[in-house]
Amino acid sequence: MRPDYLSYQRATSVSFLGLVVQGVLSAALVIYGVVGKDHAALTAGLFGAMGTVIWLALGIVFDQARRERIEAIEAETLGRDAAAASVFEATGDEFRVAARRLNSMYRIFFPVVSVLFGAALIGVGYLRFKTGQEEFPKLEAPAYRGWAIGIEAFIAVSLFLFARYAAGMAKQPVWANLKAGAASAAGLSLMCVALVALHITDIVGPDAPLRAMRVVLPIALMVFGIEVFVNFVLDIYRPRKAGESPRPAFNSPLLGLVASPETVARSINEAINYQLGYDVSGTWLFRLLSRAAAPLILGGFLIMWGVSCFTVIEPHQRAMVLRFGRVVAENVEPGLLIKAPWPIDQVVIPTEVVRNEKGERVGLAETATGVRVLQLATQPPTGATGAILWTNDHAREEQYQVMQPAGTGRTAATGSIALLSLELPMFYSIENVSLYEQLGPPEVRDDLIKATAQREIMRYMATLSVDDILGAGREKAGAALTERVKAALSQLNPDADGKGRGPGINILHLGVAGVHPAKKVASEFEAVVGAEQNRQAKIDNARATAVETLTKVAGSVALADQIVSRIDAVDRMRSQGGELEKINEQEFEIQKFLDQAGGKAATMISQAKSERWMRHMGERARAVRYAGLLESFKSAPELFKASLYFDALKTALADTRLFVTSDKLPDLRITAELMDKDSGTNVFQEVKPEDVPN
Repeated sequence: MRPDYLSYQRATSVSFLGLVVQGVLSAALVIYGVVGKDHAALTAGLFGAMGTVIWLALGIVFDQARRERIEAIEAETLGRDAAAASVFEATGDEFRVAARRLNSMYRIFFPVVSVLFGAALIGVGYLRFKTGQEEFPKLEAPAYRGWAIGIEAFIAVSLFLFARYAAGMAKQPVWANLKAGAASAAGLSLMCVALVALHITDIVGPDAPLRAMRVVLPIALMVFGIEVFVNFVLDIYRPRKAGESPRPAFNSPLLGLVASPETVARSINEAINYQLGYDVSGTWLFRLLSRAAAPLILGGFLIMWGVSCFTVIEPHQRAMVLRFGRVVAENVEPGLLIKAPWPIDQVVIPTEVVRNEKGERVGLAETATGVRVLQLATQPPTGATGAILWTNDHAREEQYQVMQPAGTGRTAATGSIALLSLELPMFYSIENVSLYEQLGPPEVRDDLIKATAQREIMRYMATLSVDDILGAGREKAGAALTERVKAALSQLNPDADGKGRGPGINILHLGVAGVHPAKKVASEFEAVVGAEQNRQAKIDNARATAVETLTKVAGSVALADQIVSRIDAVDRMRSQGGELEKINEQEFEIQKFLDQAGGKAATMISQAKSERWMRHMGERARAVRYAGLLESFKSAPELFKASLYFDALKTALADTRLFVTSDKLPDLRITAELMDKDSGTNVFQEVKPEDVPN
């Protein structure tokens, strides 16, 4: 096609039309992405909005090329004469203002726009990638899924048709740069097609692919931005041909394949022909396959549709079958399932919310068998290698249960309460897939079961005291909680009459796995435990001392218990005025037990008996002696007295020198030589009472 101003005028119109079409559709997609909080749609809308810069740049350059063609035609029409040429020959190029401006756009405007466009793609892609990483684990479905599918499908079809139109024009050399705009429109169309397909996949299957677009699309933006810079660098070293229009660096070859897919097939044909050495595309087999492509594709589609009649239920799964939305099979066991093709019959496999170590939801997994665990209270700590004490920091946020303080009746009397952190794991399995699916969407089933169970837990825990949970009542509390939670869950899924059918699960175990008070009061609890241990230690020491004492006294604890019981019986008989004979019999029995014991008591009793016997015999001897003295006195009183008198004198004067004198001597003076120490009575000698005669 001849590059006249009309050709460039048409290209200018198409460029500005592409600017309007892509700008309006991108704005609609951005508005939906903001209102519907659809991260992937907003990313695609931003890509389309940045692509409008390409159409604007192309429109400006094509319009400048139109002006340059008009300027060239005017210069040729004027037909400068020789004189005029001689006057203006040196300065004729100065009047080609449009041509110089067009060359400046090719050399400066296109590269600047390319660099800015590539930098914008990389920057926006990086920012959207960071936010996409944060939102990737979220399971929320788009708020306006119907609007999303409608808007994205309309944009995909509209921009694809316009991209094909622009790509068809770009086959002409004069309009070659329109391929850049067509590539931008085709890229946004491809993104919308992918989003529509993934929305449908999310409806009938897993949501992971749709959530993955939150990071895939930003990565695609960064890849396209890097491609722009690579094209910019390669264009610097690419040799120019005479008469060739410069190609802008923002013309993406990758997206150009989407806008002109026939070029891919032509390139593949040429590569095969070159590698094999002959024209493969001209053979009868290739032409036959080309003519039969449509029937083959249709047949393949029918085969794939027929394959949907067969579904394999894996060993860890259990399913139900819906026919036009009505349940026809509630519990399908693992194995091969033959059903009507899609969309007549649909197989529903219950999904389980997958959580990370922090308890955050990261996805869904199709499973219905096996044991599931639901934490109804404080999450257990993770990564702990040693013992976890009450005074340690726990890894996760704790939930406290309201309970009664230690002791009975203190809550009503003082109005005080106690708070304890409990770990309450509930292990359950699915029994009825239909009831489990009717309970609610996958992301709310566990929350509904958990909320129902927690309500009963709070009610029951309010009736218990701290001693019941910290002590031996923990096992009993777990059994009671299991029954109460089962009764509460049975009220879910009400039928037409309002009677609950249950969530279709079987609670395998529900118990108190761990319990501890708040960290700041844990020391007070430990002080109580220490006091209890000290009390028990003292009791044990007292019992040991009692055993030791009783063993020393009675020989054995059992015999001591028997003796004490008989002594208590005798005391009761005496207090009640019992017969003396029976009391004596019991005392005699006690005496025999003490004799048999052989302990310290028996020894003391034996010593007492011996002393009693010695004293008894001594007193008896004195009594017999006294009787003999009395008979002697009666026989000869004077003699008896004299005998006693002289015996007393003999005893008193046993160690003294005695002088016998007459009482008629008027002056009794004794002359003695004191040479002999025994010459006189020792007046300083102590006289003992027993030495004095009676």
